[in-house]
Amino acid sequence: MNKTIKRYYPNIQTGLTQEQVQKRMEQNLVNYDTSVPTKSIKRILYENFFTLFNFLNLFLAIAIFLVGSYQNMLFLLLVILNTAISTFQEIHSKRVVDKLSVLAQSKATVIRNGKKQEIGIHQIVLDDILEFHTGNQVVTDSIVQSGEVLVNESYITGEPNSITKRKGDMILSGSFILSGKCLAKVEHIAENNYTSKISSGAKYIKKVKSEIMTSLQKIIQFATFVIIPIGTALFLSQFYLQGISLPESVVQTVAALIGMIPEGLVLLTSTVLAVSVIRLSKAKVLVQDLYCIETLARVDTLCLDKTGTLTEGDLEVVKSIPFDGMDEEFLKVVLANLGKFSEDENSTIQAIRAYSSKITEELIPDDKVAFSSESKWSGIHFKGKGSYIIGAPDFVLRDDWNRYQDCFQKYAKDYRVLVVAHSYHNFRNKDLPAGIKPIGIVLLLDKIRKNAHKTLQFFTKQGVDLKIISGDNPITVSKIAKRVGIKNFDQYIDMSTIHDDEIDSLVLDYCVFGRVSPTQKKALVKALQKHDKVVAMTGDGVNDVLALKEADCSIAMANGSDATKNISQLVLLNSNFASMPKVVAEGRRTIHNIQRSASLFLVKTIYSFLLALLVLFLQDEYPFIPIQLSLISLVAIGIPSFCLALEPNQEPVRENFLKNVITHALPTGLLIVISIFIIIALNRFGIIAEQKVSSLCVLFTGIWSLALLFSFVKCRKSEESKLPFSIYRLVLAVAMSGLFVLGFTYFAPLFHII
Repeated sequence: MNKTIKRYYPNIQTGLTQEQVQKRMEQNLVNYDTSVPTKSIKRILYENFFTLFNFLNLFLAIAIFLVGSYQNMLFLLLVILNTAISTFQEIHSKRVVDKLSVLAQSKATVIRNGKKQEIGIHQIVLDDILEFHTGNQVVTDSIVQSGEVLVNESYITGEPNSITKRKGDMILSGSFILSGKCLAKVEHIAENNYTSKISSGAKYIKKVKSEIMTSLQKIIQFATFVIIPIGTALFLSQFYLQGISLPESVVQTVAALIGMIPEGLVLLTSTVLAVSVIRLSKAKVLVQDLYCIETLARVDTLCLDKTGTLTEGDLEVVKSIPFDGMDEEFLKVVLANLGKFSEDENSTIQAIRAYSSKITEELIPDDKVAFSSESKWSGIHFKGKGSYIIGAPDFVLRDDWNRYQDCFQKYAKDYRVLVVAHSYHNFRNKDLPAGIKPIGIVLLLDKIRKNAHKTLQFFTKQGVDLKIISGDNPITVSKIAKRVGIKNFDQYIDMSTIHDDEIDSLVLDYCVFGRVSPTQKKALVKALQKHDKVVAMTGDGVNDVLALKEADCSIAMANGSDATKNISQLVLLNSNFASMPKVVAEGRRTIHNIQRSASLFLVKTIYSFLLALLVLFLQDEYPFIPIQLSLISLVAIGIPSFCLALEPNQEPVRENFLKNVITHALPTGLLIVISIFIIIALNRFGIIAEQKVSSLCVLFTGIWSLALLFSFVKCRKSEESKLPFSIYRLVLAVAMSGLFVLGFTYFAPLFHII
């Protein structure tokens, strides 16, 4: 931070004045966004137009131009159109994502002019007084001025350790609040923040797992590796060994090379993913990582956090029951004061506040312990009254749990059960005090989401294994699992009784995991991945962050904590789990359609590569010129791949992407090469005239390429269609066949067909 800047030291109750805020804005000391959520338009244009294959195509087009064969430059027009369409779609997708990102953007609570205000995180100025509580992600480096919070810095370091921050301590940007509440003064903004300084190095970033991306890179690497040596050898063979003229040698070599270049494949993939982002935006889904659409389509295990996913996240206190000897009205007074003076903002405390809102009697608090996902309790010490604790019965009562177990478990089948306990002692270094006695029971109900049952049925039918992971009592969670229609709801386990080294062996045996700590959630996800499961995880609270980071695909609710939204690959902007089937369907459409389109592209690469080797071996002329390949590319690759890429498709994803692509493409590529070999052989024996060779090669290449297109017509019967074939694909294949016939006959002179 520049030392010449005048620093403000505002009173934490009043914060900065409006004049001071205005001064900071004039000085540009604002926490402006240093990250770029999406590529800039300039970068999209650069990456799409300035590619290795585009430069190679341009070089080949110049070579054609220099030898005067202008008609054979038509392939360059197709390359430009392909690139332009892809670029347009990606820019459109970028604008959609940017708009949705604003909707999902976190807010900050700031104190200015003595009032609390909620502002955008990029409106924060240097020396602002911010209020942080459970669930908040710290967006600027700040120094605690009052209060105490438990902080997790795993988003920065990758380590899950929790750290207590007190007055005078620095809270680093990128960390998130596990429990507690504090007021903190902004110390750094924008690029001076810790996370901005380390973003290129130590920041924890999950590597993208994309089979499509990996497969495409392999195809491109192969094409790049073979294209220059084969092209050079082919030109030398044509020009020097066979004595073909320079213009003809250049034209035939260019024809071979443009056939090997899968120039539209990467662009088509970008287009398909961009269209998926646009479609999902209409379903109120923000995609923060393009390739997670693909990952979710491959998911075979879905881990669900109960609160906010299966339930609405809102709780309702049904009843409070005093233990023998406790006055019912005083129990309500205790609950009212726990709710009033608690610094927690979770759904439990909010439900208690609503339940006891009419109670006016106040106690005097002098010490507090905030709720945390690990301890599962919170408490307040009141002057002259002792400590009152509320939380999970087994965590609060500990060694005495067995004495009271039956009393609590008779309610646990139907309700979420909390205990209210009392001790005359104060808290021991933020731990439970000695001499705890239960004084009452609080019964709460979760509200089930309307479409939860239907959504879970969808995943069950698709063969996705469902795992419910929750910090609540396993019996309570099992009851909710039953209510939403999960078939293995009775296979539950209490994870508080399980050691970490046992998780790998039991993770497949249970459906419901209760009393799960944040680190255990992460361990469960990792254990499933060790069993070769592709794991998706949904969550909305800070206790889900570690697991979300570890999952293959992470999904957050928009009404969840800042930390979950920032770390997740998908954000459901309407906080509705019912959007998930649409995301899965979009992922399946993406994979299947890119797969089919990739097969069409790869056929040309395969037969062009093999054909180049064949003519080198036979010391013969290359049988195509570029404009003839343009006809085949148009009817068998360009138009079909674009149309197939946008087709709805919800078939389950099976097997390996690259294996599927090659399985479809290789037989067709081999058939084309065999057919051309036969034509060349018949020409050498004088059965086929020399001038007919090229035209026959175009004919058979077109026939076999269209045959592959017709092979895609067959499909599995589905609920959407009772037919064993796709009418859409049949019409497409017939239309392309007609277009090929038209080009081969009526426009024969244009394509040099005799």
